[in-house]
Amino acid sequence: MFNKLIALIVASALIGLVVVKPVSANSKEAKQSRMAAKVKEGIGRLGTGEAARVEVKLRDKKKLKGYISEAGENTFVVVDARYGPTTVAYPQVKQVRGHNLSTGAKVAIGLGIAVAVLVFLLVLENYG
Repeated sequence: MFNKLIALIVASALIGLVVVKPVSANSKEAKQSRMAAKVKEGIGRLGTGEAARVEVKLRDKKKLKGYISEAGENTFVVVDARYGPTTVAYPQVKQVRGHNLSTGAKVAIGLGIAVAVLVFLLVLENYG
């Protein structure tokens, strides 16, 4: 009986060592800096100007909706119809949503329209 108990304890310890995953202790500042870097990269991809429409949620629960007028090293400016131009630091941002289409999406839409027009003309020619 004693041998079975020892075997069970050893087996449990070995399973515990195999199953347990190491957890890295990331600090809050490290997470915020990674998020700020992602936001900066996303703002860089969107570009600036009235075509760069965004919806920004800040950490203080404020929401901005407008376009990016300029993007710098540490901040960017959102021109919002309600608040006017607002300078936002990248670490203040909780979420950013861009509302403009990428070049690939624009090309795909254009090709889709061209194909639809071509099919329409072929059908019209055959039945007309």
